[in-house]
Amino acid sequence: MAGQEARMLAEVERKVLWLSAWMIHHANHVRPNEDGLKVGGHQASSASMATIMTALYFGVLRPEDRVAVKPHASPVFHAIQYLLGNQTRTQLERFRALGGAQSYPSRTKDADDVDFSTGSVGLGAAQTIFASLVQDYVRLHGWGGTRPEGRMIALVGDAEMDEGNIYEALLEGSRHGLRNTWWVIDYNRQSLDAVIGEGVNDKILGTFATMGWDVVVLKYGRLQQAAFAEPGGEALRAWIDACPNALYSALTFRGGAAWRRRLEDDLGDQGDVSALLARRSDAELAALMTNLGGHDLGMLLDAFRGIDHDRPVCFLAYTIKGMGLPLAGHKDNHAGLLNPQQMEAWRATMGIRPGHEWDIAEGLRIDAADLRRFLAGARFNAGGPRRLSAPALPVPEIVAPEAQGAVSTQAGFGQLLHALAKGDAPIADRIVTTSPDVTVSTNLGGWVGRRGLFARDPRRDLFRDEKIPSAFRWDAGPAGQHMELGIAEMNLFLMLSALGLSDSLFGQRLIPVGTLYDPFVCRGLDAMNYACYQDARFILAGTPSGITLAPEGGAHQSINTPLIGMAQPGLSSFEPAFVDELAAILGWSLGHVQAPGDQGGSVYLRLSTRALEQPRRAMTPALAEDIVQGGYWMRAPGPNCAVAIVYAGAVAPEAIAAAGLLAEHRRDVAVLAVTSADRLFSGWRTAEAARMDGDDPAPSHVERLLRSLPRHCCLVTVTDAHPTALAWLGSVEGHRTKALGVDRFGQSGTISELYGAYGLDTAAILRAAQAGSPGRRLAG
Repeated sequence: MAGQEARMLAEVERKVLWLSAWMIHHANHVRPNEDGLKVGGHQASSASMATIMTALYFGVLRPEDRVAVKPHASPVFHAIQYLLGNQTRTQLERFRALGGAQSYPSRTKDADDVDFSTGSVGLGAAQTIFASLVQDYVRLHGWGGTRPEGRMIALVGDAEMDEGNIYEALLEGSRHGLRNTWWVIDYNRQSLDAVIGEGVNDKILGTFATMGWDVVVLKYGRLQQAAFAEPGGEALRAWIDACPNALYSALTFRGGAAWRRRLEDDLGDQGDVSALLARRSDAELAALMTNLGGHDLGMLLDAFRGIDHDRPVCFLAYTIKGMGLPLAGHKDNHAGLLNPQQMEAWRATMGIRPGHEWDIAEGLRIDAADLRRFLAGARFNAGGPRRLSAPALPVPEIVAPEAQGAVSTQAGFGQLLHALAKGDAPIADRIVTTSPDVTVSTNLGGWVGRRGLFARDPRRDLFRDEKIPSAFRWDAGPAGQHMELGIAEMNLFLMLSALGLSDSLFGQRLIPVGTLYDPFVCRGLDAMNYACYQDARFILAGTPSGITLAPEGGAHQSINTPLIGMAQPGLSSFEPAFVDELAAILGWSLGHVQAPGDQGGSVYLRLSTRALEQPRRAMTPALAEDIVQGGYWMRAPGPNCAVAIVYAGAVAPEAIAAAGLLAEHRRDVAVLAVTSADRLFSGWRTAEAARMDGDDPAPSHVERLLRSLPRHCCLVTVTDAHPTALAWLGSVEGHRTKALGVDRFGQSGTISELYGAYGLDTAAILRAAQAGSPGRRLAG
């Protein structure tokens, strides 16, 4: 590192540290606080990353590199973006306030250049692995153009390494030959509650080495290395290596005099060692003992710039939590804040005048014009906005196969994808399917047989070469369009997230389609929420679902997934009963995942293995529109309708049969098919919110449907899921409602046995109808 660059970077590092700490102080002690809640902001966790992030953003990163910043270093990120001109003072002054810079880096809520949202600990780091795999997918399909490959870089807190999803992701990366990925671990040896125990570093390093990563340890800064070369230096190194983490932190907090007393006590009068210590003042000794690799700019730059290959690299950077702040090293500093007196003392040390806290050159020992030229020349920021885009792909008409007797929606999903695979629609080339080791059992086999497995190097199906009969003949290679994963649902959603961000990360649109067993949506729920929070776009098929998967028992039977689909922002959920409904929904979904901004989002399809007789009907534009809006009248109500049966999904036969029996005694019995409780509810909620704001919106779809019923009509809702998924319908127009569903764990049995035991069969629907219409004989 040349002298001029070193001087500039050292000053920029000071400014990054000041701005990040002041931003948090301003939010907690300067800005008015109406409700008295602590705002927080993690000054110490930010400080431990200031040197590392300065080296990367101002000395190493290129425009094509993508970074997942550890959550608690968000203020450092915002400070760097402010210096680069991508963030405003107003945003910083509103840190952790409405409309301001976010607590944790957010792609969708921050104004500056966030590559990966990182609010959920462990997930942002793991996302870099899957983003790197997607970059390879794009390149090997010939879509990379002249754009250089970027590095996917995770800045990871050492406590994040406790998250289990980290290791699932590392294993998946090793299976796929991970490239162009760096993880920089901020090894400050403190977690939220305490200083971590000994030996964790060796376990971390062993994990990465086992997974095929190169490992670079940045432990001793150059001051320490120079001291080790002096007489007595080896004894000092041995003491440092043997020092417990908690003691090292405590001595850091107490300062140079405490270091001297402890070293003299432990090492005794050893001549050379005593002379080494005596040659340094207390301040110089404190600087020496805290000169760890993660705080040495020159050492960091040499390490980062020295990587000249595409193998994955883990940098274990030793740091001190709170480095440069009065609370450095204290075990309680994770959520700690500098008090006003401490801040004023530190302000004087940093040379910051009151009223000039946000000035870019304030307190620095370099010319302001030179600083601005240096910042303008940062290669990372040289190309302007780094978020890319890709045009939407035309969606072909998705047509269900001609009615062929009894078919399940799971089978229909496979048929529809297979038809796309056989066709020549451009969008089919951009569909990427993925599944956590359940490709065959979720009916993706036909698609994979046509489009192949993705692999960096071609692989033939050896069973075919050995002439062993198999229903599935899969070859793998760079042109394949299915990403096969190990059986870890967190990885599925992280892969869908990375694929769904390909247009903005790599400028190439992909349409991710993932499948998993519906009950195991819950196993990946944190990563699914993370993907939606980033506005990654994907289509998910959860199948099979519900107690309709009768013989499998409770462990494989989902109950609450429709409620998840309704509650998850950024996700539209559907539960069709028939394949023609599914075809209309899939066509809509292929457009919805490509729609800009709030007009689009991801899609969740809850499918079943129960084969139902398919209706013979024309799919008119009006019917297709009703299906994607959430529901339609399978049997329209008449003016004297006393009972309307409302069903979702696989219980359609029971609902239709009950309506037939009721019609023997009552006229105008209605049957409402709900294809998306989520879409019905969100439309109603939007209309209601507009009314409360004084607007006069058009009635929502569910209001238009239910306003055709007399007020005395009873709704009997039935779904193979928690009854709450449909029970809310009575609130729309004030109809009495009897809600049937499943609210306890399932068990093994036949469909008829379980529907009877859990109150989903025709007899239960009839009983509910009778109870909902007291004094009226509805059926036997």
